Amino acid sequence: MSEVVHLTSNNSSLVLKVGGMPEVLHWGRRIHAVDADLLAATERAVSQARLDTDIPLTLCPESGRGLFSAPGIEGHRAGKDWAPVFSIIDEQVTEHRAVFTATDEIAALRLTIELQLDQYSDVLQKRMTVTNIGTDDHPYILNKFSNTLPLPAFATELMTFFGSWIREFHTERRDLMHGSFIQENRRGRTSHENFPGLMVGSKGFSEQHGEVYGFHLGWSGNHQLRVDAKSDGRRFLQAGELLLPGEVILAPGESYTTPWLYGTFSTDGLNGLSRRFHQFVRNEILRFPETCATGSVTNGQRRPVHLNTWEGIYFDHNPEYIMQMAEGAAEMGVERFIVDDGWFIGRDHDRAALGDWYLDEVKYPNGLEPVIARVNELGMEFGLWVEPEMINKDSNLYRNHPDWLLALPGYDQPSGRWQYVLDLQNKDCFQYLFARFNHLLSRYNIGYLKWDMNRELVQPGHEGHPAVHGQTLAFYRLIDELRTKHPDVEIESCSSGGGRIDFEVLKRTHRFWASDCNDALERQTIQKGMGYFFPPEVIGAHIGPEEVHSTKRRHHMNMRGITALFGHMGVELDPVQESAEQKQGMAHYIALHKTFRSLIHSGVSFRLDSADPTRNLYGVRNDNETLLAICQTAMGSYTLPEPVRFAGLDLKRQYRVTVVDMPTASFQLMKSRPAWMEEGVTLSGDTLMAIGLSLPLLDPESAMLIHLQSA
Repeated sequence: MSEVVHLTSNNSSLVLKVGGMPEVLHWGRRIHAVDADLLAATERAVSQARLDTDIPLTLCPESGRGLFSAPGIEGHRAGKDWAPVFSIIDEQVTEHRAVFTATDEIAALRLTIELQLDQYSDVLQKRMTVTNIGTDDHPYILNKFSNTLPLPAFATELMTFFGSWIREFHTERRDLMHGSFIQENRRGRTSHENFPGLMVGSKGFSEQHGEVYGFHLGWSGNHQLRVDAKSDGRRFLQAGELLLPGEVILAPGESYTTPWLYGTFSTDGLNGLSRRFHQFVRNEILRFPETCATGSVTNGQRRPVHLNTWEGIYFDHNPEYIMQMAEGAAEMGVERFIVDDGWFIGRDHDRAALGDWYLDEVKYPNGLEPVIARVNELGMEFGLWVEPEMINKDSNLYRNHPDWLLALPGYDQPSGRWQYVLDLQNKDCFQYLFARFNHLLSRYNIGYLKWDMNRELVQPGHEGHPAVHGQTLAFYRLIDELRTKHPDVEIESCSSGGGRIDFEVLKRTHRFWASDCNDALERQTIQKGMGYFFPPEVIGAHIGPEEVHSTKRRHHMNMRGITALFGHMGVELDPVQESAEQKQGMAHYIALHKTFRSLIHSGVSFRLDSADPTRNLYGVRNDNETLLAICQTAMGSYTLPEPVRFAGLDLKRQYRVTVVDMPTASFQLMKSRPAWMEEGVTLSGDTLMAIGLSLPLLDPESAMLIHLQSA
């Protein structure tokens, strides 16, 4: 068995000491070879007044060894075997992958640790499996099983995520000098409040500078994240599913596997993390259908512009009127038309009918076919809103099957948005849902499902036992089986907006609804936070009406259009009721998005540091062009904005710089504007990165677009 294991990728190395349980000696910048004296060079001192031997911080820390910090595994067998100590019995190692197997014969447990370092993106994946190898009838009750990865001593600052409905993906900074940071999510879905990801790095790391690590747990249920700075200075991150009491009980021969933990390292700040995560998502996570419902080839290269009917008509469905909406949508350049909530029997408001997935023939006396046919005639794909996991008590389904609720017998649980959750582990319930949605997708030419999930899990019980883990796996299985049957249908993961966004659900879906908030100012923060992990083509970003439904704030079309440009674009309104001016503005930004769509959905996303906290600088680039957005979120901190210094350009190449879009009202703040804005300017990459470009003053809550094209 090897003493040292070295996994490599294009820019990273993972070096492990494997004398006992695997211990990370180095994870970060790539080293070309492991020196013969590395083990001697990294041997730690043993301090006085402590244990007499050095205790390693392994990939699964064990309290039974005397490591006085959070163990990787906690559980027991009838009150015994609660402090397992594992010994390696096998290793399988290649250039980019390592699998270690260890056992504790006394506790009758087998542990498997999998590590994969992606060659191209430098993203490290880790998961573990524990198996009860006992021969008696005693089950092993698993309380906790979390992936652990060490952090270097310079990792002294955390960036974590918090939020709420219509306010997702906000960030917060905190020092990591002593003690622990713990984040727990108990809501039964990924959640708006606690996205399972964080960054930790050198003090003051920024968008463009600093050594920093990024982590994400790919799991759509409960989770726990933990970062510790031990009293001896060693640091580590721990991430895993948060198990409810008695949720995982392993009979002899049974196993439990953690969700995948994803991590990566950057020497050029948060931009480096985003670049790596985006590449990994594009190469390893996303699986677009080969064709869309209209029969055209997509291969994920053309992410169609959406119109969703929700904020346009809510529950007021009239097929003739909806076809008028489709005609208005097509005139604006929309490519996919989605009929939202309100199409099925009894669904006239949000307190009834969830679960009764049959077309409302009173609203649609001629069926859905005429609407879909008209949408297709206009050159658009048809999509439909669904919420398979939910039920209202005022529904035929509940009246016939009250036992299908995810609930604890004898207790009354509160409703959420007037609805409850179906028990997907109930086989009859699962088969009913599969049959209904299989029927819809088989009968109608539906190319897209907006799959919603609008409440948290309370008293999540299956046959009296805690069931968030099983419910999450059953949800995955339901999508998997529907996609196997209908591989050309795309699915959006929506959960009151951003309540279910993670890598594991993205393996089965193609787009996230980032937030129920279409307020462009709020979206600047939401999409920035989400964009650290997810590329623009999976971030649903819509232009809403002039007055935002969720906040009542009003924005000019310029701010709304540019904010929605850098995502998977759509509009959320009623085109029949909108003014000609508003529709013209929508059409303008839809056309602009299409002009730059290939760049936005395949290029390298970046953010630029700014001394002015009221200004967001972000964009996307490839080898030949750059598109930069400058958003002034509030009145500027200075009377003159600092020049924008670009990044990632070729020093010797010449670039033609032009203004693509600009709010006309902003000129009231200036007696004159920078001369280059009139007809553009040609500058070297060296000049653009070292000296930069003077900018105009912008009104608060407005934005401009600058384009760089290789000359």
